[in-house]
Amino acid sequence: MNPPLRIEELRHTSSRQMERLFAEERDHWLQELHWDYRPSLQLISKFIEAKTLAGHAAFSGQEAVGYGFYIVEESKGLIGGLYASPRHDAAEIGRQILDEMLANMRAAPGLRRIEAQLMPFGAPLDHAFVGQNFRLHPRQFMLLPLKEWTGESTPLPDGLRLERWDDRYFEPCARLIQAAYSGHVDSEINDQYRTEAGALRFLKNIILLPGCGQFRPEASMIVRPPSSDRLVAVALTSCVSHGVGHTTQICVLPGYQGRGLGRRLMAASVQALRSKQFHALSLTVTSANAQAVKLYEKLGFHTVKTFSAAVWQI
Repeated sequence: MNPPLRIEELRHTSSRQMERLFAEERDHWLQELHWDYRPSLQLISKFIEAKTLAGHAAFSGQEAVGYGFYIVEESKGLIGGLYASPRHDAAEIGRQILDEMLANMRAAPGLRRIEAQLMPFGAPLDHAFVGQNFRLHPRQFMLLPLKEWTGESTPLPDGLRLERWDDRYFEPCARLIQAAYSGHVDSEINDQYRTEAGALRFLKNIILLPGCGQFRPEASMIVRPPSSDRLVAVALTSCVSHGVGHTTQICVLPGYQGRGLGRRLMAASVQALRSKQFHALSLTVTSANAQAVKLYEKLGFHTVKTFSAAVWQI
């Protein structure tokens, strides 16, 4: 019989205690999603050692069998990660860690919203989130072997220009994201999409920080009129492991949708990745966005993992 679970705050643990668990999580990310999670784990270890990461770890005897961490800023909380070892009762471990984190988060004064997008490597946490009054939005992690790319590099409509990303586009891109996701299901999942300021924070996170891989400007494309920095479409790409890219954002301005801009952007990103000997490209998409899912499937993407975005709001 396994020893009973013991839940401790991360500030009472050390990164050395978590090494085996981190190695196990790293292997799942690489084997199942073709994603090198080591840069993220290095940051997590650093913050654990500094005693600055809010969250909890589960122990069976002296063995770490799960952990989760979160951030609370003003009225919003974000669960940044939760991993429970499939070698144990992952569903129960995940539930106990989640319950502890949510109790602490909800005790924060003024908290009105909590978001989470967690990859289930052991057991899904959907029931645990529903039991905590979260709304779930099914999502798909899709992968394209670049040799199976079936999209055509079609010409742009007249009056538009395709270019590689430049940092001068941060603010125009934030305005594009806010406009493109107005009333969209993804703005229910990530409330940063609802304002230009929030979209700008989102962009800086995916471009400047390693959580979504190493940003690749040469494979990130924008579409704009020649005489303006106003963006009408964008596709941003990162490298998440050797030879594997990830589309971190793709959107088209309302009024320009249905003209093949998304397909054209993807074609340009794929061409750039192929020139650098990349062999695969991944992305995530909300299942309710059926039009996007259908497009990606036509281009050769297939779903390798499903997960849920979870949202709680007063």
